[in-house]
Amino acid sequence: MNKINYYKKSLEELEALPKDKKPSLLLHACCGPCSTFPLTFLCPHFDVTIFFNNSNIYPSEEYFRRLNELKKFLEFFKRDYGYEVKVIETKYDNENYNKDLEKFADQDEGKERCFLCYEKRMDQAFNFANENGYDFFTTVMTISRQKNSQKINEIARKLQEKYGKTHYFFSDFKKNKGIDIAREMRIHYDLYQQLYCGCKFTYEKGLKKEAEKYGK
Repeated sequence: MNKINYYKKSLEELEALPKDKKPSLLLHACCGPCSTFPLTFLCPHFDVTIFFNNSNIYPSEEYFRRLNELKKFLEFFKRDYGYEVKVIETKYDNENYNKDLEKFADQDEGKERCFLCYEKRMDQAFNFANENGYDFFTTVMTISRQKNSQKINEIARKLQEKYGKTHYFFSDFKKNKGIDIAREMRIHYDLYQQLYCGCKFTYEKGLKKEAEKYGK
């Protein structure tokens, strides 16, 4: 199957936006580092609100660490870029969230379990955007090298048919050096860089990486 150039598609969508008023956009974000470049890309064109619905993150200490690091970055972002971005938080419920994912517990990262996890969070966020009158919805997840941008946008295309009012903003934020800019911003703002995706199924892998990194 031919891959779609979603970076090019995002530029085409920006060009088609109205010039007299910024549309509203609900942005699903999973952490501070992944929000860096996407916010610089989106905020000049949209009135952005972040939706933090990441009950996939395990354990709870990690969840709140990532949420607080995101909030810390948004203060820097307001100071340095001039955009005030609000955060909407949903209730953290890792136990119930994982019920649908348990049957894929033994899978490697990047397969059906991950795709289902993307869809669960995007579906909830898309529904919120649709019910609350946002013009657009998108996710920062396409910034990650570990996540399949083609699959994320494919899921979004399906959800777009389900939620008719809010439009999905297709993206591939890692392209055109987006991933490099995100890394530079993470280092500049000294943001906590997690060593695993976030779920309990990759938690042990994260602990191993941490031990290797810090010689534990």
